[in-house]
Amino acid sequence: MRFLLLLLACLPLTVSSANDSRPNIVLIMADDIGIEGLGCYGGVSYETPALDQLASDGVRFTHAYSQPLCTPTRVQLMSGKYNHRNWKTFGILDPNVKTFGHRKKEEGYATAIFGKWQLQSYDPPGYPGADERRGTGMHPKDAGFDHYALFHALHTEHKGSRYANPTMLEGEAGQGGTLKTYSGQFGEDIWVEKTIDFLKKDRDQPAFVYYPMALPHWPFVPTPISDDWDPDQPVVEQLKYFKDMVEYMDVAVGNLINGLQSNGLRENTIVIFYGDNGTHLKVVSKLADGRSIQGGKGLTKQTGIHVPLIVSWPGHIQPAVSDKLIDASDFYPTLIELAGGKVVEDPTMDGISFAPELFGKQGQEKESLFFWYDPRPGEDKSQFSREVFALNRTHKYFRDGRLFRLTDRPLEEIAIDLEHATEQDRAAMKRLQQRITEAMAGVDEPPLLDATGQPISP
Repeated sequence: MRFLLLLLACLPLTVSSANDSRPNIVLIMADDIGIEGLGCYGGVSYETPALDQLASDGVRFTHAYSQPLCTPTRVQLMSGKYNHRNWKTFGILDPNVKTFGHRKKEEGYATAIFGKWQLQSYDPPGYPGADERRGTGMHPKDAGFDHYALFHALHTEHKGSRYANPTMLEGEAGQGGTLKTYSGQFGEDIWVEKTIDFLKKDRDQPAFVYYPMALPHWPFVPTPISDDWDPDQPVVEQLKYFKDMVEYMDVAVGNLINGLQSNGLRENTIVIFYGDNGTHLKVVSKLADGRSIQGGKGLTKQTGIHVPLIVSWPGHIQPAVSDKLIDASDFYPTLIELAGGKVVEDPTMDGISFAPELFGKQGQEKESLFFWYDPRPGEDKSQFSREVFALNRTHKYFRDGRLFRLTDRPLEEIAIDLEHATEQDRAAMKRLQQRITEAMAGVDEPPLLDATGQPISP
């Protein structure tokens, strides 16, 4: 299904002036956290007071989804299009894609990206097929951002650390940037500081910052709140540190909010928090209803794709809980509409804005979400394969015929034997089959590849 994106007519699409009152926007995307990781979604394994407060002050979405892995989500998020329209390979963003960074620049916003990139040159040397892929993809200098400071912006073997003593590529639009290591410091602290510094600059235009966090992605290592935090000591990876990493993710968000407040920026800054995929497979977390939830990262289970989404803007967005169906493609048009921009009708644009719901209005609705998921090729991707499916609030249907019932309990799904399917099950399956058919209409599906990039039969 293709959607017509609407114009917010009361706000102009213009280059900003000295009297520009449009809001700053900060989009935070956590790396590997499902809804079970946050207290405001019923999680009880970790303390997340800053995010819980953000949810209390803003809109918390109960039916927000991502792709099961980071790159598929990032490509969809930044383009507003489902992956089957622009997918190249894991760890690569097509350099021809027009990102939301480009679009925000057109709208007169100052733009920056601080955090994790991982959209160029993923495969290490010697991996089959890597020679063809290395050096390809979009460089952050070309992604529409005035400034960038990013972990994993270049080759895998030179990426350094994202946590203690972080290494990041820093530069400006059109410039290749330089690698810088921050000895004795922690990655998220640097990016939060850079975000605040960028927002508080004296300029006659609003600012947009995309902050794709590193936390709480593996490796599981000490953070500044860990008892044994010592950046001068060799890192010892242990699963026990995951709790500290989730809680420091919350600390980072809290520090950002406090920084906005202390600099007089909070009242004119929209803060969006989103997850790129489910929690790591090795992690088991608890929900308030007593269930133990194993992380589903990489998998098309609910635990792999059901993620947090919180939006806050004090004085403008009233506290609420929304069950609107949202996926990664919807952020592109939402960011445009929040800035008063016009989205030109585009039959290849799959996202629709959820901005109206933030202000208590009824926007255009998606009756279901479509997923085209393919993490290949790439190192360590042999255990994953292409999946095409659709879901609504009650059911999930895969192109290969599998059907699941989604219950009122978060993250729960029940496989349905079609021989015993109810009338409601079959009706839902029919609707979701049609959703897949409509989404794939007129699209030349990328070839099916193995983990090394070699074509395989469907």
